[in-house]
Amino acid sequence: MKKLLIILLAIIMAISVVGCNNEGKEIVGNEATVIKNGTYKGVGNGKGGEISVEVTIEDDMIKDIKVLGQNETSGFDTAMDTLTENIIAKNSVDVDTVSGCTLTSKGFLEAINSALAAANATPDMLKKVEGAAKNVAKEDVTETHDIVVIGAGGAGLAAAIEAKAAGADVIVLEKMPLAGGNTLISGAEYAASNNWLQEKEGIKDSVEQHIEDTLKGGDNINNPELVRVVAENALEGAIWLRDEVGVVWEDELMQFGGHTAKRSLVPLGASGKEIITKQLKKAKEMNIPILLNTKATVLITDTNGKVIGVEAEGEDKNYTFNTNKAVIVASGGFGSNVEMRVKYNPDIDNAILSTNTTGSTGDGIVMAENIGADLVGMEHIQTYPICDPLTGTLLYFDDARLYGHTVIVNKEGKRFVEELGRRDVMSMGIKAQTGSVCYELLDQNGFDASKLQENHGPELDYLFKNNLLVKADTLEEAAAFFEIDAKELKATVNKYNSYVKDGKDPEFNKRMLPSTVDTAPFYILKAAPAVHHTMGGIKINTNAQVINKDGKVIEGLYAAGEVTGGIHGTNRLGSNALADIIVFGRVAGQNAAK
Repeated sequence: MKKLLIILLAIIMAISVVGCNNEGKEIVGNEATVIKNGTYKGVGNGKGGEISVEVTIEDDMIKDIKVLGQNETSGFDTAMDTLTENIIAKNSVDVDTVSGCTLTSKGFLEAINSALAAANATPDMLKKVEGAAKNVAKEDVTETHDIVVIGAGGAGLAAAIEAKAAGADVIVLEKMPLAGGNTLISGAEYAASNNWLQEKEGIKDSVEQHIEDTLKGGDNINNPELVRVVAENALEGAIWLRDEVGVVWEDELMQFGGHTAKRSLVPLGASGKEIITKQLKKAKEMNIPILLNTKATVLITDTNGKVIGVEAEGEDKNYTFNTNKAVIVASGGFGSNVEMRVKYNPDIDNAILSTNTTGSTGDGIVMAENIGADLVGMEHIQTYPICDPLTGTLLYFDDARLYGHTVIVNKEGKRFVEELGRRDVMSMGIKAQTGSVCYELLDQNGFDASKLQENHGPELDYLFKNNLLVKADTLEEAAAFFEIDAKELKATVNKYNSYVKDGKDPEFNKRMLPSTVDTAPFYILKAAPAVHHTMGGIKINTNAQVINKDGKVIEGLYAAGEVTGGIHGTNRLGSNALADIIVFGRVAGQNAAK
């Protein structure tokens, strides 16, 4: 009997340790847990499509998070590492999204919540953890380098690579948690006259024609000397990217609105990911340090006004960077700074979305102006015509238009603008239509020729899911999806197809008519304009030196990329930005290192 009692007592004790109480809660030691220990899978939708995760829960604590699958853009995917660290530290999914990576962050958090749901749990069932002490004093750090580059986008990385190649000690500061800036999220097509593909296709072009197109596109208020530097050095820059940095160019060309020749090179995958990934790889090979989450705040000058350093704020450090040679400002434009936009152009208010990263807030412009730099063209803010009406994101589906395969119509089913016209003209034309939107139509032949599925599959999934894109067997069915006048649409398409066969568009003078729109299935995209590029910025000379309000050079200060003004006038032609940032990024790096 004694032995039996001992056995029964042991069983009861075991149940109290690992069993369930009468409320169904798992018992761990003497403490009841709410969530059953285990590993659970969840799925969310990020910018690049589906994100799948595996979450390990022990004692109502998230112990581990593994990403099983994702298709986020390189750089943006680092947001998941940051979120994982914060979620585990707080044992909570109530964490801030990573700045500049909002869609990736939301998709990742959605996947975590999905995993919790698989555990029959909700976020509030996780054990509360006391947060770490706040307002810990930052460490003060002082360093000296030959050159400090502000901004790790396409221009800043080009400048850093060239300066390092010239023998300078270089460091790059980036306020965002990832490098790349607007270059990373762009299509990154690159305008260069007399390039190798033009030669292969027998396309006649010239530097002078590129200059003329750029000046005309900017309503001739561009600085012609700066335009000439870009046009004359664009091809060399593209070859440098290919041969020195390792960028792969596709074996095809695009023709953007305002260009009179098909001269725009296309990077692998038709995305800035190819440019930035290869620049970062090159920078790493050259041992160029890049400090992320480090915001430059003040340009330091001596008593003569020469720039001799930069003050910056990191996550846990306050930096003073002294320079032996120069500072290069390559921090981008101000497309995401609504207050700054309205200051210079009241029409570009918060009712207009932006394609830019959240880091495009004009910090470099303000810092330079604070030490006397002159600004030029700040009121000239460009919108891109084909963007997501929900988020403002530039849509790569628009590649089809740049290959000449699409027809753009309004709600009434009628064309109203040249599909390859200037961005500002197209954008204003779209804003004047019903609902301030347009509808971009192409057929299966155009879809295949534009490599949309191959290059931009995740975006297509997003567009279909959010009812911004329809695929249909007939024009009538496609029109009905968006309540477009089907009769007028058919008449418009028939008329357009006749123009293609005649080789001339008498209505809008479309400059490229490669194919008819007549092969089912048909695709229609709904789109709207969004702020895309700020033409104004810091005034520079042909050496990329910053000019003050008295027309004199500010010693020790260079600038390159969208942070500068004067190159594009009132309106930037598509694919000129990449030529600009690479050409002047290289110029700045080479000259600063002298």
